[in-house]
Amino acid sequence: MHALHDAYTEETRGRIRVRGQVQGVGFRPFVYRLASELNLSGWVRNDGEGVEMEVQGSGAEVVQLLKRLQSDAPRLARVDRVEFQPQPLQQGETGFVIEASGGGRAATTITPDSAICPDCMAELFDPRGRRYRHPFINCTNCGPRYTLTRGLPYDRPGTSMARFSMCPSCREEYEAPANRRFHAQPNCCPACGPKLSLVEAAGRPVAGDAVAETLARLRAGEILAIKGLGGFHLACDARNAAAVARLRERKQREEKPFAIMVAAAGAALRWAEFDLAGRAALESPERPIVLARKRPGADEGLPGIAPGLAWLGIMLPYTPIQYLLFHEAAGRPEGTGWLDQPPELALVMTSANPGGEPLVIGNEEALLRLAGIADAWLLHDRDILVRCDDSVVRIAGRGSRTPAPGDGDVATRAIRTAQSAQFIRRARGWTPRAIKLCRPGPAVLALGGWFKNTICLTRGDEAFVSQHIGDLDNAPACRALAETAMHLMEVLEIEPAVVAHDLHPDFYSTRFAVDFARERNLPAIGVQHHHAHVAAVSAEHGIEGPLLGLALDGVGLGADGAAWGGELLRVDGADFSRLAHLRQLRLPGGDRAAREPWRMAASALHALGRDQDIERRFSHPAAATVRQMLERGVNAPLTSSAGRLFDAAAGLAGVKQVAAFEGQAPMLLEGLAEAHGPVPPLEGGFRMDQDGGLNFLPLLGALTEPRAPAEAASLFHATVAEGLAQWVLEHSRRQGLQRVAFGGGCFLNHLLSSALRERLRSAGLEVFEAAQVPPNDGGLSLGQAWIALQSGPARLSTLD
Repeated sequence: MHALHDAYTEETRGRIRVRGQVQGVGFRPFVYRLASELNLSGWVRNDGEGVEMEVQGSGAEVVQLLKRLQSDAPRLARVDRVEFQPQPLQQGETGFVIEASGGGRAATTITPDSAICPDCMAELFDPRGRRYRHPFINCTNCGPRYTLTRGLPYDRPGTSMARFSMCPSCREEYEAPANRRFHAQPNCCPACGPKLSLVEAAGRPVAGDAVAETLARLRAGEILAIKGLGGFHLACDARNAAAVARLRERKQREEKPFAIMVAAAGAALRWAEFDLAGRAALESPERPIVLARKRPGADEGLPGIAPGLAWLGIMLPYTPIQYLLFHEAAGRPEGTGWLDQPPELALVMTSANPGGEPLVIGNEEALLRLAGIADAWLLHDRDILVRCDDSVVRIAGRGSRTPAPGDGDVATRAIRTAQSAQFIRRARGWTPRAIKLCRPGPAVLALGGWFKNTICLTRGDEAFVSQHIGDLDNAPACRALAETAMHLMEVLEIEPAVVAHDLHPDFYSTRFAVDFARERNLPAIGVQHHHAHVAAVSAEHGIEGPLLGLALDGVGLGADGAAWGGELLRVDGADFSRLAHLRQLRLPGGDRAAREPWRMAASALHALGRDQDIERRFSHPAAATVRQMLERGVNAPLTSSAGRLFDAAAGLAGVKQVAAFEGQAPMLLEGLAEAHGPVPPLEGGFRMDQDGGLNFLPLLGALTEPRAPAEAASLFHATVAEGLAQWVLEHSRRQGLQRVAFGGGCFLNHLLSSALRERLRSAGLEVFEAAQVPPNDGGLSLGQAWIALQSGPARLSTLD
């Protein structure tokens, strides 16, 4: 735009490059309409780098186009950069055309999947339209993208819609620049699109309307497998206690909470509290599961959904199929007004991944793997090419401001405007949206950790974090990691120059990284677990200088080979030093102590010099053996883990002795503290040892005294938050650093993180927290990639 300005009226021509999320979002038809409105001639096309165009006309109109490419971009577009280069005038050119896609190396992003848009909703429920109740309605503003795309450029032959030939009517829409389905690659109608079917075991078809029969079976208490965008859901009536219990039994999910789906935000407000930011996230095009505080009566109305927890996961429908189920429940009214008074139907919608394995995505796969769990299957014949689970966010802020124009997409606005909002799982709706880095570097493939695995691939100053893959404790999950890595490399056309991984040699992600690097003769860099947690926060906030890192989680292999988890680090890019850690406790039985909080409670009694109380306090058959382990230091390694500190507190307070799933005891502890309300920290409940470490043994000793579990939980949270705050402030003074980053799964605890944040900010520190990735292990790959990217050629050249 160098020589252009609003007063420039001479005819000019320029080549314009638009970078960002600009394919599959209606950007070319948007440019076509804009250029026609401004009387500009030329052309526009997709290519490997985004959208490219040449325009010719009055300089003032060219300037207007350049401005409006960003200000008026389509609903799902994200414009990162607009580049302009003057070109020689073309004589005799008339009109503006959309050209076929060009090739070239991909330097754009794939658009995430998006919930059905208001225009398609109105059409879906219009009995006079040809797409009335069409389960696969979409347009350039909504629908599947990432999960049906093989590669770029984003054109129909590169998607799973390639096998469906458009009928004449759909083809006419597709080719009409003024139509909102112009070049909408999944465009279809009942005459030419995928088909819906309901089947029983072994694929036996069920007669009648598939949606109506599915709803009838759900209301009768059956469990249905329903095909979604990135995988199948297992669904049942959330208000039917027997159906929920049966789903738990069949899926072997004893106590882990379920998420529910309701028709509209008005129905969600019946069960949980939502502020402005929470409602914005709930209704956003990304449609995550939103964790919100339960309302009174939620547990009685939704028996067995989230037992003992203060939070409930709720989402709204995002596919036409899901909306059709609720429309059926409402009696098939015309229009969308019924959503203002939605039906009372609430459905459990849980990921169909039996045994902790990856999501089921194929029809035959679903019939095989979900046999014995589902009573029937709601299928269709549009293939899912990429597994992608539902995203989960927590919006816990109070008094959030209303999202303002220019804040980005609605859900991201919500996340960033809430006081304490975060991803718990980043997947559908966000993957593979790029995270901007503050500097470019070599392409890095980072493989994450063991739990809640994700991978990260960088390109220049962009980081692409994959969808949630899950825990790498089974062969299918390990295969999914490899598939995800190869798919991202293929669709983004990135060949890594560096590989990064966790220090733990036994993680599958580590072994995969080392083998991958060896096969390609690439440097591989091992990254300490907690350094990566802090670096992930630094990466998304663009921090390059030194800062304090407070890393609190369950466990990660330390640089000294020990089990770390409560760390205060000084982090400076690719380097870190361990300043101090929480006072260590023993892990009687090793990893088993993480699943049985009573063992950590016994460890606390041992540390307090009260071994004789272990067998009196705990009736578990292994109590005597655990006491011997602790006394002799056999099979009882030391750990500084903050997660195990929470487990010890839960065990001592009688909250939970044996956990049914990872993190259950701390979650129950938080819920009890929420219900009780705040109390002052325990005076003398902690101390700083001579080596700078933080010791909570006095607090654990106090928890052995008789008190109500809710009071104990509240006391524990208040004292831990105050102790951590004083600890950070003391080392901030010693190090001369005013910036601190929070990393690790313990920062999913709202009470802890909010109290600590407020205390440190009031003392003048600048606090940085995870916003674009989870603070737990789901963000490790981003931190690993950021460290590797900053490591420099000299350091990388020494690595194998």
